[in-house]
Amino acid sequence: MLSNTCKTAIKAVIYLASKFESGENAGIKEIAEYIDASEHTVGKLLQTLVKQRVINSMKGPAGGFYVSKAQIKQPIIHIIEAIDGKQVFKECGLGLSKCSATRPCPIHNEYKEARTLLENLFSSKKIADLCGPVNCGIAYLIG
Repeated sequence: MLSNTCKTAIKAVIYLASKFESGENAGIKEIAEYIDASEHTVGKLLQTLVKQRVINSMKGPAGGFYVSKAQIKQPIIHIIEAIDGKQVFKECGLGLSKCSATRPCPIHNEYKEARTLLENLFSSKKIADLCGPVNCGIAYLIG
């Protein structure tokens, strides 16, 4: 359902949120290395997330990317909407362009339920909720 690009963006934001308490900023290279992603991809994602006000950036020698107190309280769905768009929770599970209740694909009803569950999960979970387990070492951003 979520693109690999979107999953990378979520991991990058969780990494930035894990640095919130220390007040540290992180650069593209540091983030890319930590989440095992391409620097080019991470750079483009971070620019998009800054434009959408999901994260912040600061230029200069002490610059980098960071999340504010308000941003760390955002739901994960803000990241998804910034990268994949709102339509990701409306799309057909088989990729059909004309799938609907009146013209359903073979998995329409079950997939609709799964989409709703995921949309609710990403709407209720905050960025801070996901960085806590990473900081405690009970969850990981790379596999």
